[in-house]
Amino acid sequence: MAEILCKNNLFSPYSHLCTSVSPKNSSSVVGFPSLQFRSVKFSSQSFFHGGKFILQEWKMIPKRGNLQASHAQMSLCIGKALRWWEKGLQPNMKEIQSAQDLVISLSNSGNKLVIVDFFSPGCGGCKALHPKICQFAEQNPDVQFLQVNYEDHKSMCYSLNVHVLPFFRFYRGAHGRLCSFSCTNATIKKFKDALAKHTTDRCSLGHAKGLEESELLALASNKDLSFNYPKKSVQKSPLESEEKTLVTAWR
Repeated sequence: MAEILCKNNLFSPYSHLCTSVSPKNSSSVVGFPSLQFRSVKFSSQSFFHGGKFILQEWKMIPKRGNLQASHAQMSLCIGKALRWWEKGLQPNMKEIQSAQDLVISLSNSGNKLVIVDFFSPGCGGCKALHPKICQFAEQNPDVQFLQVNYEDHKSMCYSLNVHVLPFFRFYRGAHGRLCSFSCTNATIKKFKDALAKHTTDRCSLGHAKGLEESELLALASNKDLSFNYPKKSVQKSPLESEEKTLVTAWR
């Protein structure tokens, strides 16, 4: 049951749920005598997901001994409620949208520590751990946190051999993957120790490695994903080619 007063056909999609009312058969709200309401029944399905509806205000104005009703419209917007994995996010936290997004995010990370957080909306351990992950992200603004929703990317997680949640993988620069493990609130020390160990200053030469080549090939061979990865050809050094030529000539 919701109590609103709205004018017919003024807006969508809620106009079919509303009725207009005259001042004589309406009731006012305590403290707001000019605001009139009438009860309207809604269906069991909720329509208030970022929608907009209008309240109609009636005001009694004396005119030649009679009361004349005038009204003003007030619009209210009901925002969409945040889901638990969307709460407390920091600027250095990003939700991955695709396999391509994950690969690009890792390859563009430079020498920065990147933590990939695999979670599921229905995982109780993930939900309980989320506030602490947000706290770690706030305390370590130089660390990039990438969130992967398992329910939205099951096929990708399968190709990356992620089968336990919550699950974390640490990457950094040319070193690539540093460690991977699963932990909960009870074993949060494992996460703290890994974070303290891998946030220390270090220098890695070369571009960020990101995923292993075997993982890239697994993603590319997954027909459910739109990801292409050409296998790199191994180029031999001039010294190796010269040695091979000498061996052939000797024979």
